[in-house]
Amino acid sequence: MALEPSSILIIVGHQAEEVEAIVNRDLEIIAASGRSAPSVKFILQAEQRGTGHAVMQAAPELRGKEGTLMVLSGDVPLVRVEDLLSLISFHKKNGFSATAMTTMLDDPRGYGRILRDSQGQFLRIVEQRDATEEQNRIKEINAGIYCFEIEHLLPALDKLTTANAQGEYYLTDVLEIMKKGGHSVGLLCHERAEEVLGINTRMELATAERLLRQRKLNELMLNGVTIIDPDSTYISPEVEIGADTVIYPQVIIEGRSQIGNDCTIHSWSRLTNVRLGNGVTVHNSCVISDSILHQHSTVGPFAHLRMGAELCEGARVGNFVEVKKSRLGRDSKSMHLTYLGDATIGERVNIGAGTITCNYDGKQKHQTFIEDEVRIGSDTMLVAPVRVGRRSVTGAGTVVIKDVPDNSLVVGVPGVVKKRF
Repeated sequence: MALEPSSILIIVGHQAEEVEAIVNRDLEIIAASGRSAPSVKFILQAEQRGTGHAVMQAAPELRGKEGTLMVLSGDVPLVRVEDLLSLISFHKKNGFSATAMTTMLDDPRGYGRILRDSQGQFLRIVEQRDATEEQNRIKEINAGIYCFEIEHLLPALDKLTTANAQGEYYLTDVLEIMKKGGHSVGLLCHERAEEVLGINTRMELATAERLLRQRKLNELMLNGVTIIDPDSTYISPEVEIGADTVIYPQVIIEGRSQIGNDCTIHSWSRLTNVRLGNGVTVHNSCVISDSILHQHSTVGPFAHLRMGAELCEGARVGNFVEVKKSRLGRDSKSMHLTYLGDATIGERVNIGAGTITCNYDGKQKHQTFIEDEVRIGSDTMLVAPVRVGRRSVTGAGTVVIKDVPDNSLVVGVPGVVKKRF
């Protein structure tokens, strides 16, 4: 946490359980990474009666404390950490009791207007519904991001009323109350309005997502990642990608994915919560989730890896192959029309087209073990639990229902040992 807060208070109301679940998930991710997670407490605003009313719910937690309180709205996803740090620095350097972030809009409809005196100092904030026609022509608006000195904020909160067009407790009124009480109030105007605006409609949500996505793509390209068509590429903010990796058009990379150097991700592939080593190639139209691909492994086209699939160095998975909760050893390959589920596969193994690990007996899943240098013939059915020993071979169409010894040829339905090498 770059801001290093001593504690975080989150005011929840509508869909409170969903908000808490998302925040707790992020805290678990922070803790799992070895970083120190901040102290977070949720406070329920059972009745939504305005922004001032929301902060009033936190008053019992703030009483008896000193220091600076930063207040943020939950619908401003584009604000940057460095801008918040600038606001804190500006607030403390000037010794303000309260500081509000503002910005300029050509079309300020829907936002509270900033009123300044003849010297350009803060007078008050007026909401659009309460503003005069002249005040509504003002283009400087309230961004809804504040710093307050707690000891001066709490008495002002106690003086809030609902004497306005919406019958709500406005947090913006706190600034005027503090100024009239002899406390200094500052304004910091942010130059990039799109980064501090809230989201009120699905159109605004789409706009914010586009800007957030472009920010991430720009960051990656500046760090040496080639993105051939940024307009059609979707990469989540948490994703990490190494230098000299090439991302083709129509690729989606989501979650906390980590992709190494010199990888190639071809079009129409979707990667979610994956780890790719250096030099990995993902061909067209692959779906990969919660999986690990070690260096120089290859997937696709039209492959599906999921639920902890793992490809070791140099392993290859080809077209229309599904790998679920299975591990392919170094330099092993399964190139065509195959399902590998709950399987552990050794090194330098070749899986023929049409092979299926029959891992489910109708009640529970079972494991398949294929040891090093095995060759599995086309259309082999491996009925788990079963083990195929080192350097063994199954003939095309074989149904393996019991363990195969090392150095054996197994053929037939059911499979029997026909030859020992």
